[in-house]
Amino acid sequence: MMKIKKKLLDIVRDKVRFKHYSLSTEKTYVHWIKHYILFHNKKHPKEMGKHEIETFLTHLAVYKKVSPSTQNQAFSAILFLYKEVLGVDMSQENIQSLRAKERKHIPVVLTKEEVMEVIGNMKGIYNLIALLMYGCGLRMSEVLNLRIKDIDMGFDKIYIWDSKSLKDRTIPLPQKLKKRLLVQLEFVEELHAKDIKNGYGSVYLPYALDKKSPHSQFETKWQYLFPMSKVSKDPRSDTVRRHHIHPKTFGRNIKIASQQTKIHKKISSHTFRHSYATHLLQHGMDIRTIQELLGHKSVETTMIYTHVVAQMNTYKVMSPLDM
Repeated sequence: MMKIKKKLLDIVRDKVRFKHYSLSTEKTYVHWIKHYILFHNKKHPKEMGKHEIETFLTHLAVYKKVSPSTQNQAFSAILFLYKEVLGVDMSQENIQSLRAKERKHIPVVLTKEEVMEVIGNMKGIYNLIALLMYGCGLRMSEVLNLRIKDIDMGFDKIYIWDSKSLKDRTIPLPQKLKKRLLVQLEFVEELHAKDIKNGYGSVYLPYALDKKSPHSQFETKWQYLFPMSKVSKDPRSDTVRRHHIHPKTFGRNIKIASQQTKIHKKISSHTFRHSYATHLLQHGMDIRTIQELLGHKSVETTMIYTHVVAQMNTYKVMSPLDM
């Protein structure tokens, strides 16, 4: 049975890669599928169905106390297993499990002064990344996955491809960052030339582009805008190449920079994106435009920032003690 389980997980990995999902999605799916099988005493998924899925998801909510997003991750992984690996569409089975309680969180927003105070404590490349994240409202994955070709200096645009919402978009390039970005582009060109000279120089390409166009992985335009300081082994192909700066490294820099201020708010990389949207709304930009800039599928997602601004306006209401 263990041999079958291992083979099954290998097939899951192959299917995830065939679908061009990220490495983090691959790890997440494999993690939850493995836990689903172990929870049911290593029973093969072919021998399980609606009841076992409901039992597992309920267990996560009641006993493991997972968040709604974590429970949804597990559910998505299991649906992927059945549909893509076993050829069974479980989405039509009306699966009813006890759902984890979802709280409506109002995003943490910084004032512009607070944003600049935090970013001011970040040095070098991390300072530029944070400024670009705030200046364009980018997710961490979007800013770190930027490539040389995505920066259009001629039309002052930044291209965001295949983002979380699977909706490509362009964003105005902040003029205050143009000179620094030009310097960064030159740095990457020089670094790439050294990598080529040292026998490296390839970069990960999406959608199996390296097979369709083998030479593209060595082209300067495909190199990451914010590369790591060292080359490393690709976990999927074992190729030694230069990847982009690791999210944990960037996240750690944000945490340290925040701790150096006197701002007692919960600050993460997404706080810059929240602040970007809120500040645009405060300056009169319409909600539909902000939706497009953020890459939200639905305007309902963007509407949360109207609630933030509305809440800010309630602070102008005087307390009876101050009247």
